[in-house]
Amino acid sequence: MPSTSFPSLAEAVRVWFRIGCLSFGGPAGQIALLHREVVDERRWISDARFLHALNFCTLLPGPEAQQLATYLGWLMHGVRGGVAAGMLFILPGALVMLALSALYVAFGEVPLVAALFFGLKCAVLVLVVEALLRVARRALKGSVPWALAGAAFAALFLFGLPFPLVVLGAALVGLAMPQAFAGGGHGKAQDGPPALLDALLATEPDRIARLGSAARRAGLVALALWLWPVALLMQAGGLYGDLAWFFSKMAVVTFGGAYAVLAYVAQEAVEGYRWLSAGQMLAGLGLAETTPGPLILVLQFVGYLAAGVPGALLVLWVTFAPCFAWIFLGAPYVERLHDVERLKGALAGVTAAVVGVIANLALWFGLRVLFSVIREIPLGPMRLELPVPASLDPLALLLAVLAAVALFRMKLGVVKTLGLTALAGLVLKPAADWLLSGFGG
Repeated sequence: MPSTSFPSLAEAVRVWFRIGCLSFGGPAGQIALLHREVVDERRWISDARFLHALNFCTLLPGPEAQQLATYLGWLMHGVRGGVAAGMLFILPGALVMLALSALYVAFGEVPLVAALFFGLKCAVLVLVVEALLRVARRALKGSVPWALAGAAFAALFLFGLPFPLVVLGAALVGLAMPQAFAGGGHGKAQDGPPALLDALLATEPDRIARLGSAARRAGLVALALWLWPVALLMQAGGLYGDLAWFFSKMAVVTFGGAYAVLAYVAQEAVEGYRWLSAGQMLAGLGLAETTPGPLILVLQFVGYLAAGVPGALLVLWVTFAPCFAWIFLGAPYVERLHDVERLKGALAGVTAAVVGVIANLALWFGLRVLFSVIREIPLGPMRLELPVPASLDPLALLLAVLAAVALFRMKLGVVKTLGLTALAGLVLKPAADWLLSGFGG
């Protein structure tokens, strides 16, 4: 049952830590988890405010789920809440990634760890599908939002258009046709009593303004804490200067999530700087895909292989410090636009497009979880990705079905579903690999 009193910072910190530990599956799964925890289960935040914040974070460079957590933490408890939510979203995954990086360097692939994360990956696929259904049901009311979501999906999946271009187009549609989005999406009120934050704002109408002044100061501090060490390291030159400069550039161009920039990172890190090999880069991406936290944590793996623990920590710093700056500097202004009709329409257009983005991510992720071979078929200006049916992984399909039954039929919830599927993967994956090696031999 959701609480009827506004949560304390300590209570919120426990929830942010829980989310950080369970944030598998890339941005779609992480946004789904955030929505479930703070909107559905606890009613801390309303659908309208959640989507308003998500739309803004979607427009920013960097991992949108981590920035969304920071935004929501700031809304609830000011700068302290934002820092806690943002840091705890990163910290569990960063610690796991650091440990796995060390294990990889020392021993190579670790089969038991791979089996555990194989089960988690299959469960995350189901969580992403559930997120898609939930967000679509709440955000798409009317023919125009549905059409916009479909167009965003097609633009990404079939035509491979740049993510910022898709989001900008959706915002322009919403700006021009705000009335088409009035029935749902960003502006739709949630059924039942108001969310706890809305109830608090009704009694403290100046709360956002008070939080805003401190946030702007914190944003300037975050900028200084990011740029000052980078400038010093670049002046000193050498390996750490290269790491600071290269990954600071990545921090300001990663629009559309990690996948939009990973190809460039891989090319430069492998061929340009020679910090690691192509095989090691692929291994790092595999580790990042199956650990909690943003996928962009793969950059930490690159930093570790380049310069050990100091390199990993430096890459973490220059990757995520700007994220706090963007939120603390921008969120106060975005909140002031919460009730401006045309801007609500623009953000509602982005929300509709986000449904298409999640659908694209769900399909992209699902194809790669369930099949080992994907073929790209050119069709004029389009490109179509189709799986090779013979490459279907029966165990992945079995674990995904198990997760679906646990989540949709048995209503076990996120933690139990992830735990059950991870345990099944830990038991079944080594057995399946042993059988395959036996038949292969």
